[in-house]
Amino acid sequence: MELLFALVIGALTASGVYLLLRARTFPVIMGLTLLSYGVNLFLFASGRLATGQQPVIGTSANYTDPLPQALVLTAIVIGFAMTAFLVVLSLRNLADNNNDHVDGKREKAPPSSKQEREVTGK
Repeated sequence: MELLFALVIGALTASGVYLLLRARTFPVIMGLTLLSYGVNLFLFASGRLATGQQPVIGTSANYTDPLPQALVLTAIVIGFAMTAFLVVLSLRNLADNNNDHVDGKREKAPPSSKQEREVTGK
């Protein structure tokens, strides 16, 4: 169980970092979302992976720490708000620049007509 959990955390983190390095805004947003899911699972795993255990210290010999669960719930809410803000920000960037590149630079298309090529000399 722990090995599967570690592999899932590693896969989410690796794919999130890979998508963060893309040049378009939608993969960057998806990368941030996947990376936050990986961090949430890591925080959840730090509270021990135990089923059927008491969440309060002192009531039994084995317990599950409730603090990572509270942190994950808070991180889910913050992650949702961050994702919504990034989607609105990327849509505004697309509307302003007619482009969805992360750096906002426009790619110049080559001249299409013969007259434009003669004017520019290319």
